[in-house]
Amino acid sequence: MARVTGIGGLFFRSKDNKALGAWYEKYFGITFSMDKEVWRQDAGPTVFSPFKETTDYFGRPDQQFMVNLRVEGLDELIETMKADGVKVDDNRMEDEIGKFAWIYDPEGYKIELWEPSDHAK
Repeated sequence: MARVTGIGGLFFRSKDNKALGAWYEKYFGITFSMDKEVWRQDAGPTVFSPFKETTDYFGRPDQQFMVNLRVEGLDELIETMKADGVKVDDNRMEDEIGKFAWIYDPEGYKIELWEPSDHAK
């Protein structure tokens, strides 16, 4: 039986795609140029979950999706981003599946960062 084996790409509109692509590459190591080797993610859990149309979880009312990025060293990454002036949400969460933090990209879109616990890996 045919099935999906993973997410092959995430494509979205941007006011300044080169600057935004460079920002994602700087902080997350996600390459954006087809002139470079594409980003290869580590195997691990991926949640695919539609939210109610009225959710305020994504931040901006016009934000139609939110990316959740699995990270290692969440606290260090957040401190680096804060020092560089990246907008970081004051809210943090930790539970049995890991630690969560939220940041905003240069165009104001909310991004969820997740450092999975050993239980969630």
